[in-house]
Formats: sequence, structure tokens, C-alpha cells
Amino acid sequence: MKAEVVQQRSLLELAELDARLSRVDHRANHLAEQPRLEQVQAAHRQANDRLAALQIALDDLDEQVAKFESEIDGVRQREERDRSLLAGGAVDAKALTEIQHELETLERRQSSLEDSLLEVMQRREELQSDQANELTKIDELQSELSQAQTACDAERVELTQLRHQYLSRRDELISAMDGQLIALYERQRAGGGAGAGVLQGKRCGACRIEIDRGELARISAAAEDEVLRCPECGAILLRVKGGA
Repeated sequence: MKAEVVQQRSLLELAELDARLSRVDHRANHLAEQPRLEQVQAAHRQANDRLAALQIALDDLDEQVAKFESEIDGVRQREERDRSLLAGGAVDAKALTEIQHELETLERRQSSLEDSLLEVMQRREELQSDQANELTKIDELQSELSQAQTACDAERVELTQLRHQYLSRRDELISAMDGQLIALYERQRAGGGAGAGVLQGKRCGACRIEIDRGELARISAAAEDEVLRCPECGAILLRVKGGA
């Protein structure tokens, strides 16, 4: 197969464009800002999980507070009833003793309940403080999340623009190139390797393998318009320097 040197120079530019497109695709799949975004997203999720756990704990404490307050109120009502009976003076000595004993029991019960309520209220205040701290942290993380997302979006926009620029130039090149040369190039690329590479000294620019002397002699003797292939990887071997 033969192709004018200018066509081979265009193929060189095409190969360089495809290499750039591959790098753009790799960058798009491995955004520089993506690890930071994922790190902040994870921290944000963990903070929200902690906040949810704190809310559950606070709800439980609220139930305990309501229970203790109800029990204390019940004890106070019984105390008021007993004190009213004593104040009425209409109870006999035996009943008086029993009421006084019950009042002592109720006072101890009320004191115990109030101590327990105080402990729960103190714990509740601690959890409320933790909750406020988590809310502040979540606000900070939300700001960091927005910044990281914006950075990723900006990087994607930049890469999309580059990709569009390279593809546009690629279409221009292909439209002016020999169809058979392009078909050979694309078949080689379809196999997963580079479609073409520049001969760099004794090495193929596509696979970087050194070519033996016999092949180099054959390559050197070939006409400029002869389309050569790397004996190692099969890529089109270009003997040109620079683009058109």
C-alpha cells in the first residue's frame, strides 16, 4: 500500500489527536477533583448519620423526661391529697400514722424521680450540644461539597471542550485523507493498540519495541510513499517528523 508523504503526515497528526483523546477520556474517568469530592461526600453522609442517631437518642430522652414528669406530677398529687387529709383533722390516730408514713415514702420517691429527671435533662443538654455541633459541621461540609462539585463540573466542562476540539480537527483530517489508509489505521486501533507510530531511531513509536537490523534495512530501503507496518505490533510505521 502506498500513501503520499503528506497523507502520512496527516496520519501522524491523527494518531497524536487520538492519543490526546485517550488522555482526555482517562482524565474524564479519573477527575483530579473526584477523590476530594468523594471524601467530602463520605464525611457528609457520616455527619448526617451521626445527626440522625443523635435525634433518635434525643427522642428517647424526651420520652424519659415526659415519663418522669408524669410520675412526679402523680406523686405530688398524692402528697397534696394526703396533706389535705391531715389538714382536715378528720382522721384517727392509726390513719394519721399511715398517712405520715406514706408522705415520707412519697417524698423519697419524688426526690429519687427528680434526681433521675435531672440526670436525663443533663444528658439531653449534652446531646443537644452535640446536635448543634453536627449541624454546624454539616453546614461546613455542604459548603465544601458544593466547592468540590463545582471543581469537578468545571473540569468536566474543560475536558468536554477539549474533546470537541480534538474531534472536530479529527473529522477535518479524515475528510481529506485516503480512505484505504484510514481504514487500515482504524482496523489497527480496533485491536486495542495504537493505529500508527513514528519510527524513532530503532524503535516503533507505537509499541516502543526495538526493531531488528534486518527490518530496519528493509524500512530504510522502502520508498517514501510506501506504507510500512511495525513487525512487532502491526501499527503503521511513519517515517516523518512533525505535522504537515
